Amino acid sequence: MNKKIKIVLCIIILIAIISLLTVFIINKVKEEGREYEIPEIKEYNYFVMQENDKYGVIDKKGKIILEPDYETVVIPNPEIQVFVCYSDNKGQLQINGEFISNYDNIEAIRLKNIASDLMYEKTVVKYQKEGKYGLLNLDGKQVTKPIYEEIDSLPYKEGELIVKQNDKYGIINIKGNNLVPIEYEEIAVDGYYKEEDSYKNAGYIVNVKTQDGYRYGYIAQNGDTILETEYNDITRIVEKEDDKNVYLIASKNGQCGIFKNKNQIVNNEYQSIRYDETNDVMIVEKSKKYGVVNMEGKTIIPVEYEQIDSTGMYLYAQKEEGTTVFNKEGNEVKTDVNTAKLNTDNENYIILISNENNQTLYGLLDKEGKEIIKPTYNYLEYLFDDFFIASSENGKLGVVNSKGEEVVPIDNDSVQKVQDTTIVQTTKSKENLTTLYTNKLQKICELKNATLEKYKEFIKLYNNEETHYITKEGVEEKNTQIFSENSLFASKIDEKWGFTDKEGNIKVQPIYEKVTEFNEYGFAGIKQNGKWGVINENGDIIVEPIYTFADNVQPFFIDKYFKITYGFGEFYYTATINEINE
Repeated sequence: MNKKIKIVLCIIILIAIISLLTVFIINKVKEEGREYEIPEIKEYNYFVMQENDKYGVIDKKGKIILEPDYETVVIPNPEIQVFVCYSDNKGQLQINGEFISNYDNIEAIRLKNIASDLMYEKTVVKYQKEGKYGLLNLDGKQVTKPIYEEIDSLPYKEGELIVKQNDKYGIINIKGNNLVPIEYEEIAVDGYYKEEDSYKNAGYIVNVKTQDGYRYGYIAQNGDTILETEYNDITRIVEKEDDKNVYLIASKNGQCGIFKNKNQIVNNEYQSIRYDETNDVMIVEKSKKYGVVNMEGKTIIPVEYEQIDSTGMYLYAQKEEGTTVFNKEGNEVKTDVNTAKLNTDNENYIILISNENNQTLYGLLDKEGKEIIKPTYNYLEYLFDDFFIASSENGKLGVVNSKGEEVVPIDNDSVQKVQDTTIVQTTKSKENLTTLYTNKLQKICELKNATLEKYKEFIKLYNNEETHYITKEGVEEKNTQIFSENSLFASKIDEKWGFTDKEGNIKVQPIYEKVTEFNEYGFAGIKQNGKWGVINENGDIIVEPIYTFADNVQPFFIDKYFKITYGFGEFYYTATINEINE
């Protein structure tokens, strides 16, 4: 090989390497531009307070940081001293006591379809200048120029904002980077949800307006266009839990088809398509005949049946001559057509449903199909381990084990697992009785007229006479264990309440009808003659008992201010007595 050819080859290789690096860098920059971080709020340092129908801000010791002179105050991030203060329907941004005044209007961006006491974007606000909107961060620096006709939160997706420009909509993130081009009539989140990361992997259904009406397309969470805007309708099969693949039902000219990402796996030839989550298949309809297609697009039950029902782990296909039962692979199963079987989260158990003589009864099978509980219950639902929620003929509920033995009597109006715990809660409406059980279904405690509250590490069950603290693992603990960092603890002595130290020494005399524990800000409630007051962790009375709350309410105080919760978890503090009953 001569020298000139070697030089040319080297140049070609070098150009190829540069091209690959350029593509890599572009994709990397694009990927990083889409990323954003939602700050985790670890500590509340500032709170909205109300006085004489005006609003201000207090800190966690009750000191007024912002005088109550405003129609409304919003604290986007309660860890830092940044407030949006509204007067005459216009907002100003105050940062560390200083107002930013070179904007026409500033607004906090309220989140949509997110239930929390943190109801606003935590890192940005929107500002208005000369009729257009842009973003500011909470340091007061511009994230975007004022180039948008509208900026609003995107439902379900904190950190993403829908913007309008030239009468078209797109999506940006809180860093101001484009996620969806600003070229659509409407944009909606597809609704894909997983408990561990919420709607993070949800994509976008977009549409444009044409001479023939609206046409829909689909953009994935990473920004890739999966379907162009040429369909009459698009829905994502959100029940299909798969972060790597998107399954879409798309209709065109009245005919439905299915896409797996960009690949069409079922042609547009069906009048309807319904996803069966239990068997992970799709029931399709054509010319009033039904069949079944698997998630790779293969027809496993021909489209020739009058009706196909999915009941548990089998598919029941009906014709005039009778019913044929299929499994999820499309193979015919020899089983009683009057029974159905439901898989549970425990592979050792299958719930049996018997439908005979116009009566539906539930029983239990082992993994080999052997009957271990006869169909005698009106309802049976897997709970956890070897336990099942069971219902009797009169509609009452309890818990049975895999042997059919009642471990919780079937005489309750509700049975449920307390979310994010291993605790089971039952209630009886007539007696207004709440009972808590461990994950072994051993009774922890029960109370009449009880209120249950959840905290990060424990739950609290209380009424006017008693308070119980239970860890999320179902262990009841003393208040000295739950509030181990406190120096004083609520104690009942001779039917009256006061406060003792960890060793049980009386520090505040037991003269009260009821008291609360000291909260993380160092304040507790004291009740006397039916009214509540406030005491601090030194035992000093901040407010004598003057507040009247509804029965069975345990108020939460910061200095003289008590907490008022409203709406979807939003709250403020006030010392105004008439606020209690509003």
